[in-house]
Amino acid sequence: MTHQWPESLLAKAARIRLIALDVDGIMSDGKLYFSANGDELKAFNILDGLGLKQLMAAGITVAVITGRRSPLTEKRMRDLGIPHLMQGREDKKVALQELVGTMDISPDAIAYMGDDLPDLPALRFAGLGITVPNGYWLVQQHADYCTQARGGEGAVREACDLLLTAHGKLDSALAPYLEPES
Repeated sequence: MTHQWPESLLAKAARIRLIALDVDGIMSDGKLYFSANGDELKAFNILDGLGLKQLMAAGITVAVITGRRSPLTEKRMRDLGIPHLMQGREDKKVALQELVGTMDISPDAIAYMGDDLPDLPALRFAGLGITVPNGYWLVQQHADYCTQARGGEGAVREACDLLLTAHGKLDSALAPYLEPES
C-alpha cells in the first residue's frame, strides 16, 4: 500500500532539492538512553537509513542539524554517507541558512523535518515543513505534513517516499527489489 498524498503537498515536495533533518525525535525515538557507565545509546531505524540512501541516489541532498553532539550520530551519518552534519547547533534556522548559503538553493527547495520548538524556525523557513505525530503540538500546527509513522519508527522513510514520489523516482528506487526471480 502506498500513501495517497494531496496534490498540493506533492507540488511542494516536487521542488525540494535538500532535506535537512533533526536527529532526536526524528531519526531516533527521542529518548536518551545511558548505560550504567554513562555511555549514551541511541537506536536508529534501519528503514530510515535506506530511504535516505535512496533520496541521495535520486539527487536530493541530505543534511542533519542537531542541537546535541553525539559520536553515535556522527558514526551513523558517516555510515549512511550523509554529506552534511551540523552538531551542537541550537539555532537550527541559522545553521540551515548557513548551509544553504554555500549552495544555490532557495528556501522553497528545502524540506526540514523536526519535532520540537528548536526546530520550528527552521521548519517555518523551509519550503516544506515535515514533523511526526509524537512531535510537539505547535510544530505540528506549523508543518505542511505530519507523518503517520512516529519519530524513530520509520517517519524519515515516509518523508523520503513522499519526496521520491513527488520527483517521480519512487518506482525506480523500488524496482531493483521487485525484479523477477530467476
